[in-house]
Amino acid sequence: MPAGFERGTDGPKVIVAGVDGSDTSWRAAAYAAGLARRQRALLAVVYVQPLLTGGAALGAPVAETTEEVAEELLAEIRDAAERLRGEPGVRWEFHTFRGDPYQGLVQAADDLKADAVVVGASERAGHRIVGSVAVRLVKAGRWPVTVVP
Repeated sequence: MPAGFERGTDGPKVIVAGVDGSDTSWRAAAYAAGLARRQRALLAVVYVQPLLTGGAALGAPVAETTEEVAEELLAEIRDAAERLRGEPGVRWEFHTFRGDPYQGLVQAADDLKADAVVVGASERAGHRIVGSVAVRLVKAGRWPVTVVP
């Protein structure tokens, strides 16, 4: 068997948590942080800035708006990490991508050689028909995926 990258031999080394600012995504990030702490794994928090069509949102360019969301999410994550200072910590990184949330999470998980992906359940009713990012990640079957309600 060739040497190299192998998933799941000694527990997860990298856990990807998708965040978008929703309540379920924050619960997913907290759950993933607990997993990362217990497994001594790296927590990679990922926000995918959606490519919105239709020009501008409330007069601000869409790219600036999604960049502001990314900055706010990073600030909230840093605040949470600061509150936990002094406890055995979680090693974490923040990554942001632009594009389709599903594709961005797949890219992040592949690039980081993730052993697990944790996301929040969709809060949108339309996703029951079309399929949520979480369902698409589970169906991809490339990593263990935990969907947090």
